[in-house]
Amino acid sequence: MATDKKNAILREGFLVKRGHVVHNWKARWFVLMPDKLLYYKYEGGKRDSCQRGKILLKDCVLTCPFLEYENRPLVFKLQTAHKVDHYLEACSREERDAWAADVTAAVDKLRTADGGKTTNQQEPDKSQLHNIDLSKVLDSMYDVHSGIKMSNHVEQGSTYSNCFSGSAVVDWLVFMQLVLTRVEAVTLASALLEEGFLRTVGMRSVEALRTAGLSEQFMDDSTALYSFSDSLKKRGSVKAETSLSAVELSGAVVKRGYLLKQGHRRKNWKVRLFVLRSEPAFLHYYDPTKDDLSPVGGFSLRGCLVSSLNDNGVPSGVKGNIQGNLFKIITQSDTHYFIQAPTHQEKMDWIDAIREQT
Repeated sequence: MATDKKNAILREGFLVKRGHVVHNWKARWFVLMPDKLLYYKYEGGKRDSCQRGKILLKDCVLTCPFLEYENRPLVFKLQTAHKVDHYLEACSREERDAWAADVTAAVDKLRTADGGKTTNQQEPDKSQLHNIDLSKVLDSMYDVHSGIKMSNHVEQGSTYSNCFSGSAVVDWLVFMQLVLTRVEAVTLASALLEEGFLRTVGMRSVEALRTAGLSEQFMDDSTALYSFSDSLKKRGSVKAETSLSAVELSGAVVKRGYLLKQGHRRKNWKVRLFVLRSEPAFLHYYDPTKDDLSPVGGFSLRGCLVSSLNDNGVPSGVKGNIQGNLFKIITQSDTHYFIQAPTHQEKMDWIDAIREQT
């Protein structure tokens, strides 16, 4: 029984990992066990049978969020007992936080088994928020080197420059240890908003401010946009520009995740970050190994056909040594996309989500 528990899989899925020697980013399949985190490479369209690496969890220290990579806001850091740092990126904030929670729970369980205290025993001091100097928080946010990063965001067909999302603010406040929890961060950000240090940008945050209660004015959301109130004077004005690509990317995000896609020319399989949007309905895919935040491809879902493919044998049009869980999307212009999901359940979830948009 003890062996079974030790070999139990607590969580598995794709994460993007930074290399130790060459500091590039590669998609790997991670498997969380009670005492270690294993990772595997996908060779073409199939997972290697032998592991490529192992991270022992005993006495590990996890930092989440980890915001030192400007174009990678979904990274968490895992430092081993021997002070080796591992940087891992998830496909969404929810996935990142779920991985972090499960890894932390495993580390705590190992520590408790050794008679130590868990890392989650510190109770937040509810009074500390009342003693925070908001102007000092604002100065820290403005800091060129360690402050919050501003970038372009798309909402309802417009690209807004020099702003940041609500979840980016919450991540930054937690990362800088100005607060202990995301709930505290929302309370602090709401105070900054109420005092006029921050302002809403775009319809999502404006609507939240109009309808929410005092403690919920600020949204911990990647689609709610904010900026500095005096951005005209200090760090650039917020401008809205409309373009065709902005319209494509303006829909609400319905689903995000890592999937394998077959190339159109070379027919090789690559892990891509897929983002499904509605109104307008588009499916875009990104190269998670690159720091570029622009999609490498995408298409309108209007008139698309999506179908599950049988894993018995290799379907027509599919090349390589595949894992399975295949589905196909045929666009209105008759372009065929072959995609593999990591599991059967994820395949069906993606098919259902895409069909709702077609």
